[in-house]
Amino acid sequence: MSNFYALLLFNLFVLAMLALDLGVFHRRAHVVSLREAVVWSIIWITLSLLFNLGIWFWRGPVPALEFLTGYILEKSLSMDNVFVFAVIFAYMAVPAADQHKVLYWGVLGALIMRAAFIAAGVALISRFNWILYIFGVFLVFTGVRLFLHKYEEVHPERNPVVRLARGLFPVTKDYEGASFFVRREGRRLATPLLLVLLMVETTDVLFATDSIPAVFAVTQDPFIVYTSNIFAILGLRALYFVLAGAITKFHYLRPGLSLILIFVGVKMLVVHYYKLPIALSLAIICGILVAAIGASLWERSRSERHEVRTGKG
Repeated sequence: MSNFYALLLFNLFVLAMLALDLGVFHRRAHVVSLREAVVWSIIWITLSLLFNLGIWFWRGPVPALEFLTGYILEKSLSMDNVFVFAVIFAYMAVPAADQHKVLYWGVLGALIMRAAFIAAGVALISRFNWILYIFGVFLVFTGVRLFLHKYEEVHPERNPVVRLARGLFPVTKDYEGASFFVRREGRRLATPLLLVLLMVETTDVLFATDSIPAVFAVTQDPFIVYTSNIFAILGLRALYFVLAGAITKFHYLRPGLSLILIFVGVKMLVVHYYKLPIALSLAIICGILVAAIGASLWERSRSERHEVRTGKG
């Protein structure tokens, strides 16, 4: 099977799953429970691993390892999205029942934008191979900045796209259920939910400038880059509802993500001199991620024990 037909089938599968998600399982707005979010997370991870197995039988172990490494890399970097989405939803006071719809359409927009980003990246690398060095320097710079600044404040009200939308559309004062637009006295009005969606979309564009160059450090195969990225994004909604309440308690997660960015940036800078085995890259990325999560859980447990001893709990 050629890459063209494989991509066609893959995109048809993605569209079918999205239609099933919103048209059947989430046809009515409701608060997504932790149990439901965990189930959907397991479903998306299982589908990703089954796809990975299909690549193993279709194209061999090396592309399969590249897909798995790219998927884990994108999945880990997407945890930062969760933190920012939580800030946006809290700032805009988005009703819990409507958050899934925002993330659904946000993910759909992200799929389109990331496909365009990846196509542009592939075209640039194939024509200007030295662009890898620019990607590498950018990732190292981003990783160092993330490590030094850790949790920077997010200011949704400063989003230029949201400011533009407020200038173009009159916006209702309150939410109107799960609607993005309503009609009042013959006028079409935007609702605050549309502004939230625009914040989510523009935030994802910013995150894509980090994550897409990062996966090019793993492979320049467009099919692997695209599919690993899309599978990571498809599971982002469920990941949000699983981690939203606890993400800020993982104190060492962002330093861990910064180290991953620095690692893949350095890997990209030396790719023409030394090609790190893909299995070793996968082990290093997983090792950093596990260490960051483990250290965060240990720190949280230590703090709780200290509070109990001092009577502050």
